[in-house]
Amino acid sequence: MKKKLKKNNNSNQTSFYFEDYLETNKKNKKLKKANNFQDRIYILFFFFFCLVLIFSIKITHISLYEKNIFNFEKQTSQFSLIRRDIVDRNGAIISRNINTFHAAVDPKLVKDKKNFLIKLRLNFPELPFEEIKSKLNQKKYFRLKKRIDQIEKDKFWALGEKAIKFEPFQARMYTHGDLFSHIVGQVDYDNYGISGLEKYFDKQLKNKQQINKPLRLTLDSNVQYIINKELKKAMKTFDSTGGGALLLDVNNGDIISLVSLPNFNINQRTTIKDKKFINKITKGVYELGSIFKTFTVALALENKLVETDTIIEDIPKKIRCSIHEITDIKEHPKNLSVEEILVRSSNVGSVFLAKKIGVDNYKKFIKKTKLTNNPEIELEEVGVPHQIKWDKCKLETISFGHGITTTPLQATALYAAMSNGGKLVIPSLIKDRKIKKSETIISNETSNKLSIILRKVVNSKNGTASLADKDGYYVGGKTGTAESYGNKKNRINTFISIFPAFKPNYALLVMLENPKINSDLIYNYRGVKTKAPYNTSGWNAVYVAGKIIEKIGPILAINNKEFTDLYVAEKFN
Repeated sequence: MKKKLKKNNNSNQTSFYFEDYLETNKKNKKLKKANNFQDRIYILFFFFFCLVLIFSIKITHISLYEKNIFNFEKQTSQFSLIRRDIVDRNGAIISRNINTFHAAVDPKLVKDKKNFLIKLRLNFPELPFEEIKSKLNQKKYFRLKKRIDQIEKDKFWALGEKAIKFEPFQARMYTHGDLFSHIVGQVDYDNYGISGLEKYFDKQLKNKQQINKPLRLTLDSNVQYIINKELKKAMKTFDSTGGGALLLDVNNGDIISLVSLPNFNINQRTTIKDKKFINKITKGVYELGSIFKTFTVALALENKLVETDTIIEDIPKKIRCSIHEITDIKEHPKNLSVEEILVRSSNVGSVFLAKKIGVDNYKKFIKKTKLTNNPEIELEEVGVPHQIKWDKCKLETISFGHGITTTPLQATALYAAMSNGGKLVIPSLIKDRKIKKSETIISNETSNKLSIILRKVVNSKNGTASLADKDGYYVGGKTGTAESYGNKKNRINTFISIFPAFKPNYALLVMLENPKINSDLIYNYRGVKTKAPYNTSGWNAVYVAGKIIEKIGPILAINNKEFTDLYVAEKFN
């Protein structure tokens, strides 16, 4: 009985142990299974993490690479500065920024260089292919073509090359092409001013606070167009190598028009080294000849040495001063009034007046008028007149405009003072400016006397500027024929006019370089058809000025209420 009980007890113990073992084993299997699943999750997560890491590295690499690729684009956004508009006195656009592009290439994206170059050569033959080929081998990002428009961009896009990139850019556009080339100037590829007004006002034009306020000029686009057209015609008519014209408001110094020929299209950036392209009005320095006789007469009148009707007796046909022989082109009576000396343009008569004036008085006048100083204008392109060496015969030669140089700008400004009551004006291209207080150089009385004489130069029988006498405009002025300073082969023919002479509002200078007689041109000279007997300003520069005044006069009459000539008004009614 005891054994059996023991066996049963052992049996029960064994059973309990086995069941516990099975239960534990089952739990371990479940745990192992769970651990295996967890391990798989970890592996998958690790794999996913690696993918993310690789992808992130790739993205970072690409972003850095793209930053390098489009380095120029970043620079473009920094240096492609927005500039203020430039407008004329009536608000017409002269210069403004437009959206454009640079076409660039990433050589690393070019799969077939040979095929790439062929495509470029066929579609863009103007490109420098040897240079492009060299740059492709260097594998550095470079620009194919700067400042392309939308049409060119589409043309590049059509090539189907992923390597071609387009950089957005703010380009400067000049709406009138060559019309204002010597005034407005240009900007470089980064929109920094490099010449003309663009350079002079570079800081102001980039002022973000005034970006919506245009820089308003004194220029009139319509008048500029007419003068430019007539001057170009004149250069062909007289086979001239160059020319210039300046229209100035005599009362405030506003430059209504400034033309210098030859000019150039400022939308096409080129380096111009040829001297023929200089701004002849502001940078050209010339002996302007007989236009100086007006200043000689003005000085004689202002110093009460003579009156307009004072007779200078026994004027010889020629006089000698040192090695210089001074004569007149035409033969004049031996007795001339002061008025006649200017009307007939007598060199010898001017010398007689200069001797009355004296060297000291003439020196003071030149210093006061700043004729031989650097001209004041909102341009860096200005000439430097030669300093005068007052030798034995300098007074005599200066009296009729030889042996002294100045710019056409300064000469015209002085004519403005001669006709506006004696107030010296400073020529300006900027409409909204502070006008400095005018300095008086001659009296109003002298100014009025001069205006009357200058009118007679145009409308009297013995005057040298009859071809500028246009009905209704009462033109006055003085001719000048001279040789270029230091180069006797070059001829400078000039005419400076004022109108209307009874109350001048405008001074107009017309200048031709090396004009020739046009044997086919028939003039209506005081009602008689004739050909030019001389190659003087009276037969070319005066002729051109008359054509210009006739065409711009109506525009000026409308714009200026003080210019109320009935004849002009009738033309529009």
